[in-house]
Amino acid sequence: MTHLRTIKSFVKRSGRVTPGQQAALDNLLPEYGIKLADGVIDFAVLFGNHQPVVIEIGFGMGHSLLALAEQHPENNYLGIEVYDAGVGALLANMQKQSLTNIRVSNQDAVEVIKQNIANESVDGFQIFFPDPWHKKRHHKRRLIQPDFIELLVKKLKPNGIIHLATDWQNYAEHMLAVCNDNTDLNNQSPDNTFVTRPKTRPVTKYEKRGERLGHGVWDLLYVKKINFDYHTNL
Repeated sequence: MTHLRTIKSFVKRSGRVTPGQQAALDNLLPEYGIKLADGVIDFAVLFGNHQPVVIEIGFGMGHSLLALAEQHPENNYLGIEVYDAGVGALLANMQKQSLTNIRVSNQDAVEVIKQNIANESVDGFQIFFPDPWHKKRHHKRRLIQPDFIELLVKKLKPNGIIHLATDWQNYAEHMLAVCNDNTDLNNQSPDNTFVTRPKTRPVTKYEKRGERLGHGVWDLLYVKKINFDYHTNL
């Protein structure tokens, strides 16, 4: 049994929440949100269909998640984000765009994955631009660690994907080493390193600004091997 570390990969800051975001939190989160107390989720019941499920961890203000949900109505999306402003913004825009294929959790992603997600139930995980914790003494706070990737693999269906992206080269190299070391994943890069940005990942305004400033972006794409033995529960 794998015991995930208790070090948090985030600090819950009390940022400003606009009146519109707060209204969305109050009125829409009860309808579209999931709670740790809900226990293991049946996605067919949660979404009312049997479409593939993709989970985005740390969706920020929700721009990429909204774009994907609109472009791919054949998929269901579960977004996990701890910052109230981002959750409120996503919910408000879901209502504005009449999107019904998104559900939301505002809890710690590690706990959500452990407590709410059944083994072999997820078609894909995406984690775009997680906090790099760039100071060396803070590297232990980085979300992408061997035990967390092992947890995601348990929850993936065979041939399910893990898609990561970062604009910090040091973190990219760390992600690459962690994921390449997991023997249940196949790196989709021909040279076992990084991939060209898949068209399925929308480019954010933040990323476009970084490109103009000469910042690099690194994408990693992995597929779970079909011979994975999932019988050991975390």
